[in-house]
Amino acid sequence: MTTRIETLDVGATHFPAENFLNRELGILAFNRRVLSQAKNPQTPLLERLRFLCIVSSNLDEFFEIRVAGLKEQVKLNSVAVTADGLTARAAYQLVSDEAHALVEEQYALFNDEILPKLAAEGIHFIRRSEWSESQAEWIRSYFFREVMPVLTPIGLDPSHPFPRVLNKSLNFAIELEGKDAFGRSSGAAIVQAPRVLPRVIRLPRELCDGEYGFVFLSSVLHAFVGELFSGMNVLGCYQFRVTRNSDLFVDEEEVKNLRTKIQGELPQRHFGDGVRLEVADNCSEVMADFLLSQFNLHDTDLYRVAGPVNLVRLMQVPDWVLRNDLKFQPFQPGIPKALQKCHHMFDAIRAGDILLHHPYQSFTPVIELLEQAATDALVVAIKMTVYRTGTDSVLMQSLLRAAQNGKEVTVVVELMARFDEEANIGWATKLEEVGAHVVYGVVGYKTHAKMLMIVRREEGKSGSLLRRYVHLGTGNYHPKTARLYSDFGLLSCNEEIGADVNEVFKQLTGLGRAQSLKHLWQAPFSLQQNLLAAIHEETRAARAGKRSRIIAKMNSLLEPEVISALYEASQAGVKIDLIVRGVCALRPGIKGLSEHIRVRSIIGRLLEHHRVFYFYAGGEEKVYLSSADWMERNFFRRIELAFPVLDKKHKRRVIAEGLQIYLTDNQQSWEMDANGSYHARRNSRSKPRCAQSELIELLKP
Repeated sequence: MTTRIETLDVGATHFPAENFLNRELGILAFNRRVLSQAKNPQTPLLERLRFLCIVSSNLDEFFEIRVAGLKEQVKLNSVAVTADGLTARAAYQLVSDEAHALVEEQYALFNDEILPKLAAEGIHFIRRSEWSESQAEWIRSYFFREVMPVLTPIGLDPSHPFPRVLNKSLNFAIELEGKDAFGRSSGAAIVQAPRVLPRVIRLPRELCDGEYGFVFLSSVLHAFVGELFSGMNVLGCYQFRVTRNSDLFVDEEEVKNLRTKIQGELPQRHFGDGVRLEVADNCSEVMADFLLSQFNLHDTDLYRVAGPVNLVRLMQVPDWVLRNDLKFQPFQPGIPKALQKCHHMFDAIRAGDILLHHPYQSFTPVIELLEQAATDALVVAIKMTVYRTGTDSVLMQSLLRAAQNGKEVTVVVELMARFDEEANIGWATKLEEVGAHVVYGVVGYKTHAKMLMIVRREEGKSGSLLRRYVHLGTGNYHPKTARLYSDFGLLSCNEEIGADVNEVFKQLTGLGRAQSLKHLWQAPFSLQQNLLAAIHEETRAARAGKRSRIIAKMNSLLEPEVISALYEASQAGVKIDLIVRGVCALRPGIKGLSEHIRVRSIIGRLLEHHRVFYFYAGGEEKVYLSSADWMERNFFRRIELAFPVLDKKHKRRVIAEGLQIYLTDNQQSWEMDANGSYHARRNSRSKPRCAQSELIELLKP
């Protein structure tokens, strides 16, 4: 497995390095904002636990990909610098210091506040020292019945070398004294916890003081580890977990069959180079040093934690605990008026474009559109891109059914969708088995655009015609994440939009030169240059003394040339508001450079995911929705789309629901300063405004 080393072209900007912020530090700053949700006493208690787990999950991927890339560059003695002027070695040291501080703060919150408050609500995580006699008896029985039969202790000696440890798996390092049945006395052993074992075990209600009692698998194994080493003395038992480089890079130009190559590479992902070692805080120095040496890691890669080494495994606890008073109140997604009385999707779309705002409005219309297309006798062809869709997708089932019903089904499957490769390969195989055309996009470019096109033969005024129905979105075709992520989707049978979408599908499935598109901006051809042109247009207007305005919402802002254009626009007097959920390399509020730019981040119960770009454009007010963030990879190494909102009513909705409402938020909004620090935007004098809560209320059924 090889790590792709991603660097920014510092030659793309004429602004000095000090005007750009570091990407990795920006990711950690984002996770601090997520951790603040866990700290916030206004957040329901079980949701605070969930946010704590989300931080751990985010950090896992951060180490697997971003830190792994930095370490790879350090190993190669790379002297390349990113736009912020840092080498990989300098960036890694800053990242390590900040990550250690963040993890320490996270576990302090877990132990000192979350666990005691859960206990006060009758939800107990019971430590070994607190087990009652009846609890200990039940746990002992559980160990012998459910745990011990699947454990394989491995004594370390010349014939039993250190085992291969799976990425992010739970393991135990055991210090021993004495001799075994064969006279061996290695002094150390490793016990790997199989993934079939639950990391959190619920005790029977009658054994608990409150409604819920849980014990950690690590506590169970600690208590009875001696049973695995009969006649020997256990001196220490320490849980540990190694995070490995998981970036899957396949040289697509050097392989004949991409799917076969990826299938061969996937198993090795679990055994990439070590990046981080987490151990219990009671782990001896000798054992910690021994483990570091086994994974070729250094002291800076060691994280001592006061609790379970994998908090992600607690993510399910809020679902197990039936206490709605300790969770966010559920809400029912709305349905657009255009669909409330019209059950046939094609009739509704012909009557006019339909805008969907998820999750405040249901994702069901997209599912129904594909379901109806699969069985509609007039539908002749369906084309769709698949980036992330899940292992049990109803959308994929509809595509299978459509192919079985004789429709021409073409699916562009992105095999390199990180951590979804296996699921996508599975769907590709199933689709091919029923006769669908499956292609994998373009070598060297990830297909990240979200588009669906259905071709239907209908009767028109002058006879039979083929009409294209399209869905374009800012988010994945994934029904589960559509309940958690904020995204826009557009349903349309606009002929020019349909022709553009058809042209993009032609590029993805066939060969030929790129043709100009009427409405869509497409990466890697026109998205960045059209975006820059729109920014420059606002800059010229401001210099001419005319009204100008830019508002943009996205997940990340990193691309130096776009940032430079925004700096120039600010210098010309353009008022710019940027709503960036995650990483932003631009420094706002610097006099003479970016004093007219404000950057804010919204962190709430729902994941902000839609990309919305607004330009005043001399009063025309151009609004685009997109699958792309303002990053180098999205502009130059992906197939991405930005599509205009042409209907004036829908345009007003997007401006109001996707931009303006976030600019007034004073409950979940964080404002960024020129140093990259974020400050909660709270104003006790103003009426409380929470964008997500207001949208739930606004768009409810």
